Amino acid sequence: MRTQSFEQLEVWKRSSRLVVAITQELEDCKNWSFKDQLFRSCLSVPSNIAEGEERETSKESARFLYYAKGSCGEMITQLYIGAELGYISKPKALKYVDEAKHISLMLAKLIKIRNGFVR
Repeated sequence: MRTQSFEQLEVWKRSSRLVVAITQELEDCKNWSFKDQLFRSCLSVPSNIAEGEERETSKESARFLYYAKGSCGEMITQLYIGAELGYISKPKALKYVDEAKHISLMLAKLIKIRNGFVR
């Protein structure tokens, strides 16, 4: 049984802050489909963390954490592409990629805990 809410998880806090930062960064981007796709992949990370943590079992929680981790990969890919297309400066994109990779590692550790591999 989990004793803390999703709002207390550092991975949820960091992924939520990343959504805000990327959304603000893309405020002037005119490629609406790119902007929307990146926003949806970013938003999916903290949303899936929250949804999983509200589930009844650790197995269900882990399933949604896997979805969040997958969305991190999607976000990283889109950040690289956005940098190459000039929608995001390369230094900013790499900063966001580093944070997304760190979030992905945090999710991997939390998945192991939810699956009972770490005590």
